Amino acid sequence: MENHETRSHYYQKDKRPRLIVIAGPTATGKSGLSVRLAGEIGGEIISADSMQVYKGLDIGSAKITQEEMQGVPHHLIDVLEPTADYSAAVFQKMASEAASEITARGHIPIVCGGTGFYIQALLYGIDFSDEPEDEESLLYRKQLEDTARDDLGRRKLFSSLEEADPEAAEAIGPNNLKRVIRALEFIHLHGKKISEHNLEESEKRLNGQEHSPYDYLFFVLCGDRERLYQKIDARVDRMLSEGLEEETKKLFPLFFPENGDDPSRPGKTYTAAQGIGYKEMFSWLKGEIPLSEAVRLIKRNTRRFAKRQLTWFKRERGVIWINIDEGDPLNEIRKHIQTLWGG
Repeated sequence: MENHETRSHYYQKDKRPRLIVIAGPTATGKSGLSVRLAGEIGGEIISADSMQVYKGLDIGSAKITQEEMQGVPHHLIDVLEPTADYSAAVFQKMASEAASEITARGHIPIVCGGTGFYIQALLYGIDFSDEPEDEESLLYRKQLEDTARDDLGRRKLFSSLEEADPEAAEAIGPNNLKRVIRALEFIHLHGKKISEHNLEESEKRLNGQEHSPYDYLFFVLCGDRERLYQKIDARVDRMLSEGLEEETKKLFPLFFPENGDDPSRPGKTYTAAQGIGYKEMFSWLKGEIPLSEAVRLIKRNTRRFAKRQLTWFKRERGVIWINIDEGDPLNEIRKHIQTLWGG
């Protein structure tokens, strides 16, 4: 492995800071591949995962271990308490700061993860400053959160989004309550679909790399769908054997205290409580479903999430698709880096 005090040897014609993205659906081996790449080019890794940022959410988020990091510096892992809010705007701020620090050390930031909107926010500098916080928006948001206090209300909100903005509903899915509420709020306040807004913003940014503050290479891992689904099922079984039950039991009181949900904030509106693997296990711990059903739902929801991730990345322009079933993906990535950046 290359010493991380060594400056990258790639000649840089474009004076913008360089950055590499290793993205793709869950269970495609992004973390391990990123570590190997970082060792070759003197990189440091920025996690673009919405769950691995939280302390204590280890097994269910498939968080990379210290041993697996192999000495490569990782950022945005284990930095927030489970009850903290996390969003694309927060990620953008934290990741851009980390990228600047990594670049200043003469290293290359490698963004690794499957949360497409987070990656977009960083690459294209999405402006979140116009998020409405007036009295009307806060009142409407409170109404939506009140509706979401039980499963029937949550299903009702998602059905409303499916009717009002089916494209957004497909991209978000029924489990991400926070984004469902945000999408409905956007429609209410702006009178237009959030999917249309996102598309317009993407068109502005994706006409060329000149719209990004980074000279970036965007790799997306892919492979045979059925083989991927088999990996997902096997990984869920491994999580159970590694102690997912005990982990969720420890986290449960943080979101669902003995005296019931915080009346000012239902437990399931916490970002961390919505993560696939945790949401289903919490339903088991609340006595709503048996453990076998929780496991079945984790596998099903993870497969559906992987499908949505692929759909998201297929809409991206300028990405380089890497088939993980055709040899060592690092060889292909290495070739593209050498061709596009020189070496």
